[in-house]
Amino acid sequence: MRIRSTGVMFFCGFAVIMMIAANINDGRAKASSGAAPTFSKDIAPIFAKNCMSCHRPGEIAPMSLMTYKEVRPWARSIREKVVGKEMPPWHADPNYGEWANDRRMTDKEIETIAAWVDGGAPEGNPKDMPPAPKFTTGWQIGDPDIIFQMPEEYTVPAEGAVAYQYFTVPSNFTEDKYIVAMEARAGALDVVHHIVIYVREPGGGGSQRGDIGAGLLGALSPGMTPFIAQPGTAKLIKAGSNIVFQMHYTPSGKETKDRSLVGLKFAKAPVDQVITTTAAWDARFTIPPGAANHEVKASWVAQDDILIWSLMPHMHLRGKDYLYRATYPDGRSEILLSVPRYDFGWQVYYYPKKPIRIPKGTKIETIAHYDNSSRNPQNPDPGRAVGFGEQTWEEMMNGFFDYTVVKKSNTRATASSGEFLK
Repeated sequence: MRIRSTGVMFFCGFAVIMMIAANINDGRAKASSGAAPTFSKDIAPIFAKNCMSCHRPGEIAPMSLMTYKEVRPWARSIREKVVGKEMPPWHADPNYGEWANDRRMTDKEIETIAAWVDGGAPEGNPKDMPPAPKFTTGWQIGDPDIIFQMPEEYTVPAEGAVAYQYFTVPSNFTEDKYIVAMEARAGALDVVHHIVIYVREPGGGGSQRGDIGAGLLGALSPGMTPFIAQPGTAKLIKAGSNIVFQMHYTPSGKETKDRSLVGLKFAKAPVDQVITTTAAWDARFTIPPGAANHEVKASWVAQDDILIWSLMPHMHLRGKDYLYRATYPDGRSEILLSVPRYDFGWQVYYYPKKPIRIPKGTKIETIAHYDNSSRNPQNPDPGRAVGFGEQTWEEMMNGFFDYTVVKKSNTRATASSGEFLK
């Protein structure tokens, strides 16, 4: 019995030793195969590419993510948002279209962030930190050629609803101007929800009432970047036009004064194509009380061969999803853009990597769904029928897009690509 007991004890001790040795070897193997991710070496470059443009002092994001000290308290929350693909914000369905401004992280970047947090979110060697990215301070479009400012300050009350405010400024242009870049800037960012800049031509042309996209020069809202035209394209402001600021204010709890402004850059080279903004939109809909998936459709038919340079769906707090579909003259149809989870708090212009070629006679259809039920946490009043209106508690169904008309001299070359006139 004693011998057997000693043998068992020896065997157990030997097994423990072997397990310890195995763990040591496994740890050495892991170390040799690559250390766990650190902030300085692995995470900071990802944040510099995907996050810091918004998550830095003075920008729209609620906290800065420029340094380890700033990031560390948010590590678990960052993991949750990144793995759930809520951040960086990007709402286009990847199955339709390719977008020049796609903000999504790669699967490898997401896995690296998750592994870093799961490993305790270590800082690593500060010497491994890459140089801080250089962001444009002041005007993102560079120094404007001309700046227009609201003619006077507007006082935003501490509380309550504020109707849209309109401020008109004469351009004093004595000749037509071609605009290659536009940036609107809020005077008081904490109370400005969005700015829309319209152009009103002499004699009243460019009114948004007949075509909600007519005269639209550009906008500022969460998620939007300044308008910058592709080479050879520009927007046109005719001589004698007025610049109109449409201001949407949201009280912040204290009385605030705002005087916003817009900067423009003029074309320095010949402009081959003038950009027009229009929309497939509807203003006659009514969303019933409690409707969880109410559908609204609108359409627009191309009167020429065109190129689409950007798409921008717009709804309010009940908006669920938005889709653009092209039905071509030969009966074919395809989805140009699908936004399955629309976010009013982060509105985006979607810029295709290549302009979308659309032949004359094509119908651009937009399809939107709304959740007016109590299951929508953003819904201001599930018991109320909702129609078209400018205020946030009302609704909109605007499928904006920018396009240029294909010159007749280019029709043959364009058609040879097989994307026109099939």
